[in-house]
Amino acid sequence: MTYMRKAGLAGLTFTGTVLVAGAAMAAPAPVLDSGVNAWMMVCTALVLMMTIPGVALFYGGMVRKKNVLSVLMQSFAITCLISLLWFVIGYSLSFSGTGPFVGDLSNLFLNKLTVAGLTGASGGKYSEATFMLFQMTFAIITPALIFGAVAERMKFSAAMLFVAAWSLVVYAPIAHMVWSESGFFFAMGALDFAGGTVVHINSGVAALVACIVIGKRVGFGVENMAPHNLVLSVIGAALLWVGWFGFNGGSAYAADGRAAMALVTTQVATATAALAWMAAEWISHKKPSLLGLVTGAVAGLVAITPGAGYVTPVGAFWIGLAGGAVCFFATTWVKRLFGYDDSLDVFGVHGVGGIVGAILTGVFATRVIMGGDASMGLLEGNGGQVVVQLSVVLATIIYSGVGSYIILKIIDRLVGLRVPGDSEREGLDIRLHGESVS
Repeated sequence: MTYMRKAGLAGLTFTGTVLVAGAAMAAPAPVLDSGVNAWMMVCTALVLMMTIPGVALFYGGMVRKKNVLSVLMQSFAITCLISLLWFVIGYSLSFSGTGPFVGDLSNLFLNKLTVAGLTGASGGKYSEATFMLFQMTFAIITPALIFGAVAERMKFSAAMLFVAAWSLVVYAPIAHMVWSESGFFFAMGALDFAGGTVVHINSGVAALVACIVIGKRVGFGVENMAPHNLVLSVIGAALLWVGWFGFNGGSAYAADGRAAMALVTTQVATATAALAWMAAEWISHKKPSLLGLVTGAVAGLVAITPGAGYVTPVGAFWIGLAGGAVCFFATTWVKRLFGYDDSLDVFGVHGVGGIVGAILTGVFATRVIMGGDASMGLLEGNGGQVVVQLSVVLATIIYSGVGSYIILKIIDRLVGLRVPGDSEREGLDIRLHGESVS
């Protein structure tokens, strides 16, 4: 059986015994490439660092002081919860079976995972255990991103129930459809190198739905809700930037030139987006802010994610420029126009940035990076790739939006989504966790 997470023309193959021309003699057993395995293990650690402490600090610094521990608690607890769910069923639902929409239950509790099990294609064989852990870190950070939109007002119990249900009902099917060889979007030819749809559009749309369903914070638009500690946010953003080298570089599934090029495009797009956001803010608000600069960098990281291994550095520059400018517009003008309380701009950065990046991947994808002779993106004459990208973006928005709404409504009936008003005023740190920052 073969499963694949798309990484250009070379994918991933979980290998076993292969019979040649019906003969009983087995083909030579694949050999582990220790260099590739080491690279993938390092990338796994880098992506885990993006959630704890990256997202935790980035979000923790942007909320008010009375809620900082609750935000850190969410990121850490989500890391623990998803790790166990991935072990029990999440990995199986995402990367097992041959169905087009979701995996099967054949790998529950990682029962097929062995010490000798290998994966990898032309870039070299590495341990399937490493692949499983690498994918686990993606499954961890995706729901962790969502809760920046509902920071300072959601019950911890409701958050944990939502994470458990959403990761299995929404995340796993989209991951399977995009990255598994039998997946519906994979078969369409969708390009998502490291998670523009699976991680960012998925989490961004869920975040928008959640903040609308739960409602605005008490005092929104009246009270001062400025970040309490930008130093924490800058440290968190810096950890995200460094960790993203594992996020995008590891998605090449090889320690080769394409992985290195993914790091180049990541760096170029991120720096461009940060400066584009800063320029837009300087023009609009007359002053460039530190929060704006680091948020722009995150927008660039998001925007380049789907195309990091498909575009040239020049393409990355244009993707970063568009990502920084469009995300700034979404988090200021669009948010103000519609009046929703996305506390930490999850939709404006991750949802919108993911949409921009996914569509522009269809424009700038090139055979120069991907190999082969066929035209890849719009600039090479393949306008159909943009149509595919648009179709997958729209389908992800609909599935994540509807699925998230249903899960939220069920949880609201079961335990309620929101803390009482007096708890919100006093702060979630004391009311929910019995702790506070002095």
